Amino acid sequence: MAGQQTGQLNKRNVRAIALDIILQVMEEGKYCDRVLHRVLEQEKTLSKQDRAFLTRLAEGTIERCIELDYILDQFSKTPVRKMKPVIRGILRMAVYQFFYMDQIPDRAACNEAVKLVSKRGMQGLRGFVNGVLRGILRGRDTIKYPDPADFVLYASVKYSMPEWIVEYFLEEYSQEQTEDILQGFFEKEKGVTVRCNLNLQSHGAEPEQVMEEIVQSLESQGAQVRQGRYFPYALRLQGFDRLTDLKAFSEGRLQVQDESSMIVGAVSGIEPGQEVLDVCAAPGGKSLHAADLLANTGMIFSCDLSEAKVRLIQENMERAGVDHCELFRQNARILRTDWIDSVDVLIADLPCSGLGVIGGKCDIKYHTTREDIEELAKLQREILCTVSRYVRPGGILLYSTCTIAREENLDNAAWIRETLPFSPVSIEENLPETLRGQTGEQGYLQMLPGDGADGFFVAKFQRKGMV
Repeated sequence: MAGQQTGQLNKRNVRAIALDIILQVMEEGKYCDRVLHRVLEQEKTLSKQDRAFLTRLAEGTIERCIELDYILDQFSKTPVRKMKPVIRGILRMAVYQFFYMDQIPDRAACNEAVKLVSKRGMQGLRGFVNGVLRGILRGRDTIKYPDPADFVLYASVKYSMPEWIVEYFLEEYSQEQTEDILQGFFEKEKGVTVRCNLNLQSHGAEPEQVMEEIVQSLESQGAQVRQGRYFPYALRLQGFDRLTDLKAFSEGRLQVQDESSMIVGAVSGIEPGQEVLDVCAAPGGKSLHAADLLANTGMIFSCDLSEAKVRLIQENMERAGVDHCELFRQNARILRTDWIDSVDVLIADLPCSGLGVIGGKCDIKYHTTREDIEELAKLQREILCTVSRYVRPGGILLYSTCTIAREENLDNAAWIRETLPFSPVSIEENLPETLRGQTGEQGYLQMLPGDGADGFFVAKFQRKGMV
């Protein structure tokens, strides 16, 4: 009995922590992944189970906010938008537990929500919160969802997506394709995807042996390991507590990276001895992939805008034991004349709207606007005008984004062909077999969300001129 009471107390405390995260993200505009990471670092006494509960409750509530608000508005005389932020957050969190956390008894979710109201000094609103939540529990089977005939409203509520994004996707895709994309955001596989370093710290071992050693190390620490979908060096990990506690991670033998992002390195053609420049590199996943392909030869130059981002790259490089890398704090829009015509391969994974990674970053859809897409597309072209000059004649430019917005992808790839001295290069033979037969021969690939990976775009170009 004592153990059960302790568990209930912990869940109560975790709900209070989750509420703080939700308020910071939804009311203050902070980024969920950063807030959650900071909280998990601070709350070191939380058990593995409580950390998992906290993560799911906070991220899930944020991810489903539009649907949760739609439900609440059917049972509350006060519209959600007019509620006090704390009450709004508590109600959203409770309704998420009702509909998406079957292991939590409805009564417990309701009671804990009411107690949380008191703890936040709002005793006078206990009855309001209790009434709304009990009304939902009594009437959950009577909830009326939008008619699919009104596809924008229907899809917005069903997939908790701002209406403007649904409308934006419909400009490019059919209703069926749009719904597949929206569903794909919820099909993000559980766990963490990592890329294994096959050459760094391998001491000359064959790739198969390196992978076997890494898997054995992970499994010996209780991690559940599955092979990636597209690449033999990609793994999907579950069942562990902290990534930093895994020996393979602390030794730099693996790096967190989505498989769609790994395509940049896979199609790059990077060879030992080359010089590679990554102009917007933080947190360093693509730079590390390049360093692994260089196999302790050549040189990798990694840059980003702030000291904090450069430090993040440095931490990952040092953890992986990379000593053939130079780091710079550099604004990618400002030309460095000493870098002109200097590198064999340039990685330009540029700032974007992030519409391809909504499945993994639940709050991006609330922070991004239609105007942002247009402004970011202009910024990308401005950066490309500058950084493309660093590529040697005959060298390679890799342009990529983690979005599915045409202005930032296909339109900018066409702009590169028409404006800069570069020609498309086929990436077909370097793509995973399941991704061939699409547009690889034309030098680019647009991945849509789903199949366990993010939405992503990559295009490969070669600089014209004497090699």
